[in-house]
Amino acid sequence: MKNKFYILTRRCSFTLLIMIAPLAQADPDSLHREAIVVDTHSDYLYRSDLTGHGLADEVENAQTTLGKLRMGGMDAQFFSVWAAPAYEKYGFARKTLEYIDRFYEQVALHTEHLEVARTVDDIRRISREGRIAALMGIEGGHMIENRLALLRNYYRLGVRYMTLTWSNGTRWADSSGDIARWGGLTDFGREVVLEMNRLGMMVDISHVSDDTFWDVMEVSKAPVIASHSSVRALRDHPRNMTDDMIRALAKNGGVIQINFYAYFLDQDFGDKVDAALEDANAQLTAIASQYMDDLVAYDDTEWAWYRQVEGSLDWPPLSVLIDHIDHVVQLVGPEHVGLGSDFDGVTSLPVDLEHQGKMPNITRALVEKGYSEEQIKLILGENLLRVMAAVEETARKQ
Repeated sequence: MKNKFYILTRRCSFTLLIMIAPLAQADPDSLHREAIVVDTHSDYLYRSDLTGHGLADEVENAQTTLGKLRMGGMDAQFFSVWAAPAYEKYGFARKTLEYIDRFYEQVALHTEHLEVARTVDDIRRISREGRIAALMGIEGGHMIENRLALLRNYYRLGVRYMTLTWSNGTRWADSSGDIARWGGLTDFGREVVLEMNRLGMMVDISHVSDDTFWDVMEVSKAPVIASHSSVRALRDHPRNMTDDMIRALAKNGGVIQINFYAYFLDQDFGDKVDAALEDANAQLTAIASQYMDDLVAYDDTEWAWYRQVEGSLDWPPLSVLIDHIDHVVQLVGPEHVGLGSDFDGVTSLPVDLEHQGKMPNITRALVEKGYSEEQIKLILGENLLRVMAAVEETARKQ
């Protein structure tokens, strides 16, 4: 009896058989179209800087393109602005401004599909018009070059979040991917967080060390985000958040945007990649030596190597991503989890989520998992919009 279930109730000396029809499942495609779908992290700008391709170009291995954004039913896309540590001599701010210019250039080429958004109201209006809201997030506090004036100017140019560190620490904050030097935030790091609160820029704790995270929780006057992080209880990696951190983030009113990188999602897959890294230690050392004087080229070569290695392994199923979402929901409720793909910044993804065009598969999986329409809309974008609105309100009150 697949379509019915029965409840037996006893009254006095007889048994009543009550036949109840199950609740109808939501139509995933309709639900995905109705929802405001937000992705808080795509590295398209970095990839396009290396390859020269435009957003509309369907080049090999491109995970974020205009066509894929449309196919994926995206309403708001945050484009990451990331200057690799190798650009220190070139100038982090100089490179950041070049990426921001590229962002505006691509939006201007496709105004029938895209519009720059600066507020939650902008996102909702652009979505109603059937276009995609384009936003920016700075990935790495090193890009403000220890100057609050640069932070303020990035905000004026439209940047709406900043990841306090990348895999490299800064002079004012420790990273999860670097040697700890400060034990979290320095006094200047605390000033950065408070200035972001004052401006109305979301504080992003992806990539930061655990100590930095806890300092941010103490300092920030507004809810914070993890723009592209996953769950450490399911995949033990310092880039992921512990349950205690997720609880604290929820208490703060914030949201964790789950990263799609298979290496951060699946323990078995991650272990296999780590083993491959061990085996290739000599090869990677040779690559590093070869590109000692061109660290930008080294970054690209290393990335290509990861693509080759991870491409040779069986990628995990989409269910591993849903497991991370489900873990957060079970821990703190559906109001504190969203989507931060890391597309074009990763070299392996769950099967059926290989690019931006496959985002509707997440909605289908959540429907099949039994999530309600309201819960799914929260996860797809409303949670992030709530946090962004709260950050805007905090700035207005200062």
